[in-house]
Amino acid sequence: MAPPKKRLGELLVESGLITQAQLQEALKAQKQSGERLGKALVNLGFVTEQDIINVLEFQLGISQVELYDMNLDPEVVKLVPENLVRRHKVLPIKRSPNLLTVAMVDPLNVVAIDDLRMATGCDIEPVISTEREIDQAIQRYYGMQNLLGDASFPEEAAASVELVEKFNLDSDTGGGGAPVVRVVNTLIQQAVQARASDIHIEPMGDRVRVRFRVDGLLRDVMNLPKGALPSVISRIKIMADMDIAEKRVPQDGRVQIKASNRQVDLRVSSLPTIFGEKIVIRILDKSAMLLRLDDLGFQEDILKRYRTLVRHSFGMILVTGPTGSGKTSTLYATMNEINTADKNIITIEDPVEYVLEGINQIRVNVKAGLTFASGLRSILRQDPDVIMVGEIRDAETADIAVRAATTGHLVFSTLHTNDAAGSVTRLVDMGIEPFLVASSVIGVVAQRLVRKICPQCKTPYHVQAGAPERLFMGLDDDTPVTLFRGRGCRLCDNTGYRGRLAIQEVLSLSGPMRSLVLDKAPSEEIKKAAVNEGMVTLKEDGIHKALSGVTTIDEVMRVAYSDEG
Repeated sequence: MAPPKKRLGELLVESGLITQAQLQEALKAQKQSGERLGKALVNLGFVTEQDIINVLEFQLGISQVELYDMNLDPEVVKLVPENLVRRHKVLPIKRSPNLLTVAMVDPLNVVAIDDLRMATGCDIEPVISTEREIDQAIQRYYGMQNLLGDASFPEEAAASVELVEKFNLDSDTGGGGAPVVRVVNTLIQQAVQARASDIHIEPMGDRVRVRFRVDGLLRDVMNLPKGALPSVISRIKIMADMDIAEKRVPQDGRVQIKASNRQVDLRVSSLPTIFGEKIVIRILDKSAMLLRLDDLGFQEDILKRYRTLVRHSFGMILVTGPTGSGKTSTLYATMNEINTADKNIITIEDPVEYVLEGINQIRVNVKAGLTFASGLRSILRQDPDVIMVGEIRDAETADIAVRAATTGHLVFSTLHTNDAAGSVTRLVDMGIEPFLVASSVIGVVAQRLVRKICPQCKTPYHVQAGAPERLFMGLDDDTPVTLFRGRGCRLCDNTGYRGRLAIQEVLSLSGPMRSLVLDKAPSEEIKKAAVNEGMVTLKEDGIHKALSGVTTIDEVMRVAYSDEG
């Protein structure tokens, strides 16, 4: 079958789904990122993946297939080399004597069709499927268990592998190479495609358990044979520039890779346990970083209150919450919003998770003597307008940051406290004079991350009388209330959730609250005063988002129940 002549952009413009200006913007984004045009259009929010499929199906007669329930002949699947399958996002599904039917994410990709024709000697009939379905099918037919089947894992093999391709997993998961290299690369690829934030490789008594953290919760993915652990650990350590000979003490490392056509940073941590070394890999997907305040899930009124705070020319603004609550994303989005040519913005972070255009970023280096405190002192000699301190960890850093905020600088930082009011009293507990805290802190954002309901399987339900949800929401049994939850489907791996967003509370320090700080009042009194002045609490914001069908009340109860009972 001859490939269609028209290009995807032209078809979408003709169909009225996008404008010519949107097409040009997507082409510009595609040129910068190297991704497919369709992916660029979806990432920019101009179309959905299903929109593209519908256009190709109805205008060009390219059939759509669902791969979820297909039982494919492994011999047909293996007709195409794995490196081509992964590079072009394709999967052979059916063969007649001289015709190979291939599911493709981009059936207009002439280069891919030519490569497939040359590799198989068959004419190619393209059909279309979603990227997610093809990725899952690739894992099913080329994935980890197939690699583990007859692989052996001598530890020295991991150390002797040539690492020319170590940064590009897209070209190194299939084909040749030592089995351990392919296993580790496939594992990382699979985690990136699953939107995992962490990979846990945990030695147990008789096996090695692998888990991914997806949307904040760990889930079992697979078990590796016990004998694979030394080789897998050595390979990961080599990639992260760690000492493969040292197994008795914890180590840290990092590496930049390319996986699924995305630039990804990996932070690697090893920990000796009684059964061997445990590895945790933190995945920082730069393409998934939210860099606009409008994308962070703020309610309109809460966002307006926060934007009022960040327009101040001096003072301190704190973002607080437990580890993994999205504080860094909020700070980055804030820096992006206030970054203008007339401001000198300097950050000190541990580590720098995302490079911000036009902003001076410093990475903490404790071994070289560059700590938050020493770095902050140096920043103050650089004529800054805005300073971002990754985290206030000690009294010295807190003292310098507070004094900077009282001498004409706008300072942003993070703390670990349960709510917004607790951040103010935490500074006093760290030894900062109450009058300095009262005069420097202008506002605090407290936040938590909750999982979003999967849009594909979202369904309403009525809350029964006497249910715990009613008690949490403060509703009596006679008040009718409709909430939402996900039934579980293929898109969300039957969890009912897909993606996360933040629930927030924004405390703006008023005159009465500053008086409370001066009097060393407990955080409960400061919070009560803030609520009386109109602050929406974490719990109230969560309930609002549950009633709106964005998240479930169970998620809100999970992250905010202890804050307000």
